[in-house]
Amino acid sequence: MNPLGTDEIRFAHHAPCATFPVVGGEIAPGGIPISRLAERAGRTPFYVYDRQAITARVRSLRDTLPKALHLHYAIKANPMPALVQHLSSLTDGLDVASAQEMMVALDTGVEPTRISFAGPGKTAAEIRRAVAAGITMTAESEAQLELAVRSGEALGIRARVALRVNPAFELKASGMKMGGGPKPFGIDEARVPQVLDWMRDQPVQLTGLHIFGGSQNLRSEAVVDAQAKTYALGRRLLEHWGRPVEWLNLGGGFGVPYFPGEQPLDLMPVAEGLHALCERASQEIGAPLVIELGRYLVAHAGLYVCRVLERKESCGQIFLISDGGLHHHLSASGNFGQVLRKNYPVAVANRIGDPLDSVQSVVGPLCTPLDLLADRMQLAHAEPGDLIAIFQSGAYGSTASPAGFLSHPPAAEMLV
Repeated sequence: MNPLGTDEIRFAHHAPCATFPVVGGEIAPGGIPISRLAERAGRTPFYVYDRQAITARVRSLRDTLPKALHLHYAIKANPMPALVQHLSSLTDGLDVASAQEMMVALDTGVEPTRISFAGPGKTAAEIRRAVAAGITMTAESEAQLELAVRSGEALGIRARVALRVNPAFELKASGMKMGGGPKPFGIDEARVPQVLDWMRDQPVQLTGLHIFGGSQNLRSEAVVDAQAKTYALGRRLLEHWGRPVEWLNLGGGFGVPYFPGEQPLDLMPVAEGLHALCERASQEIGAPLVIELGRYLVAHAGLYVCRVLERKESCGQIFLISDGGLHHHLSASGNFGQVLRKNYPVAVANRIGDPLDSVQSVVGPLCTPLDLLADRMQLAHAEPGDLIAIFQSGAYGSTASPAGFLSHPPAAEMLV
């Protein structure tokens, strides 16, 4: 319970946030008031990630989902080394999408067999590095598969390879569709049996199958449906393979509420479906199921914090001109896949509890009208020097943004 007498931070139109405590009227990630964190960072803007919030999310999942289910962290959501180190001790595996992410994962000290490397565009050198490291190279094409096999032969080892399957179905209501129809991701479902037949006579170890229909889904019934279809497809393909594997990866897709009117994903139906699938997997394929989550583990635990430089009125509209913008947080600006721009949850971080009675827009320092972080939102009254916090910023923030745009300084990052 925080000093306001509630465990939730309220917004005018977004779902409330119960992630961070409030101390002396300020958001306090890790129990530290935001103004003190700004001094600790040495500058604004900065990202701050709350390790307790990440730990609590993983524990909640562990308590709700089947014990037999393996939980992986998809590093692409947030590759900050300290954050990845923290999650490496909480999860069963790490999924990477580049050679640099692979090095971050290996630096945590986890067993290489707990790391997998996905991505539609891998160079021969990257594939060879993955094979040499002993991690699982997820083949997104037959060409990648053959490169992995030949790399293993050249190194005198059996390459660890998983096949990513492009399913004929897609995840309904997902924000980004990663499967179904023509896609750069994975080997088309119809081609996989032939590929498996080719692999039988090759010096390669098939560790499992990776099937991922889509991401950012807030509809539990759509997630349950996709996981059931994914399991059925995986089971059919593994029956064709006829040999043991280490796991069947059902992908992720768990969404988080970013925009007005959105509500958190209801996990209970998803958990019930996964309990049934895990029981079937134990009996039918003799291998555990894996889900890989990125944003769901870290988005809620992150804030992007910038400082108001000027309060300006133009034609009756109030603009809070800040030192942060789309070059640090592209997704909050609405330029990372949104068709119609919508606001992230935003608050005046050092005035929590003040009435939300001032309609203000938060803009950045860049010479473009796209540099908009909050468009006519009901916020507490803010003045120069106040701190603006953008919530749900722990995933696809700093590394998903054009940091070099207009040559402004980068944002700092910290884990508290």
